[in-house]
Amino acid sequence: MRTRALAPLLLLLPLATACGGQETGAAGARTVTVTVGYQSKTINTVTAGTLLRSLGYFEQELAARGERDGVTYKVDWQDYATGAPITAQMTAGKIDIGSMGDFPLLINAARGKELKQPTHLVSVTGYNLRGGLNTVVTAPGSKLESLADLRGKKVSTSVGSAADGTLVRALQRAGIDPDKGIQKLNQQPSVGASALQAGSVDALSQFVAWPGQLAFEGRAKALYDGAELNLPTFHGVTVREKFARERAGVLDDFLRAQQKATAYLRDRPVAAAESVAKETGLPAEVVYLYNGEGGIATFDPELRPELIAALKQDVPVLTAAKLVGAVDVDAFVDPEPLRRIAAAGGPAHPTAAAAARPALWLKGAPRTTAYDSPRELLKAVRAAGGSVRAAYVPDAVTGTPWFADKAVWVAEGAELRAFVTPAGAAAYVAAHFGGGARTVTYEEALGLAGAPS
Repeated sequence: MRTRALAPLLLLLPLATACGGQETGAAGARTVTVTVGYQSKTINTVTAGTLLRSLGYFEQELAARGERDGVTYKVDWQDYATGAPITAQMTAGKIDIGSMGDFPLLINAARGKELKQPTHLVSVTGYNLRGGLNTVVTAPGSKLESLADLRGKKVSTSVGSAADGTLVRALQRAGIDPDKGIQKLNQQPSVGASALQAGSVDALSQFVAWPGQLAFEGRAKALYDGAELNLPTFHGVTVREKFARERAGVLDDFLRAQQKATAYLRDRPVAAAESVAKETGLPAEVVYLYNGEGGIATFDPELRPELIAALKQDVPVLTAAKLVGAVDVDAFVDPEPLRRIAAAGGPAHPTAAAAARPALWLKGAPRTTAYDSPRELLKAVRAAGGSVRAAYVPDAVTGTPWFADKAVWVAEGAELRAFVTPAGAAAYVAAHFGGGARTVTYEEALGLAGAPS
């Protein structure tokens, strides 16, 4: 009888769903939980993850919505190391919105279709039009000098990631079979980093921010700059189709919040780097290398044609690796939510990436100072002495920013040029040997910067 008496009351309670609107509470009062999957240490996604979460912009948007419709909205932020588990949770209906790199996005699209939980790419977080977000690194004392030296060597990467895609393409261009020419180990980024330090692998191909972090800490040196491919790479936001259809307003709130976080990062790059560093434990200097003013990543939510075209070029790489079948990129990309935001007066964003300039970050400074040339930067470093926090310099050919003290320097007359990799510097010296181009150490470059030009 007790059960029978409770039955009418139970019918009044809303049914709980896995997420995307997990509703709980008594009749007339609802709580909706939105589940967001993100990668805190993949700092190219911070405007849809780490930074956005710390700023609370999404919660603010949802609070305003809740006041209008009488619903209490909550956000469940779930942090992962790579995009694969986010996709697994999305296709299980347990994550509503996720952020990941371009190659994982394609796997997300393929798995969603296969498992009848279709997803859509609705915005971009950060991108690099040349591919500079992915880097192959080796141990500091390694004798490896170029990608060609990897033939027959052990290389750690995360199969199916953007970094793996860079490795595959780079090896193919170097005339090395990516399947048979190296011994590839499929490892999580942290595992691969440990393997490199232990000497159990010869090189590591990974995405932002692992290469920069390892180089900054003196645990690796760059072997291959992904920007040499000159192919765009990016990270973006994907959403379950069902969630986007049933809770379009909430998705719009998320995208508005992402735009606000993007504006914050652009207007206060040092503060944003410090915030992300606090949340992730990453060095702020590393975060700024990628996310700072003129950093490796450009942040803009727009679904730029160059990025979508690059995504289509990625499909054959994943197909050859038997990670996906055919992927209909045009069906996967959904520009409508951003159009709704724009129609409602969303903020404008840069239409092109600004070229990186040499920059100096002094201790306690609220912004970095940019210089017109590497030589001028090194003069400023000499003058600042112990007050230097970090100095950044773009690669003379690819434009990829790197730490000045970790770069490979070339002197040519009065000119000083920096390169991310030894191979890049060697190629330049070989092409300009007649003009006296030669590699020099960082200390020598500092000395030359102080000499009369």
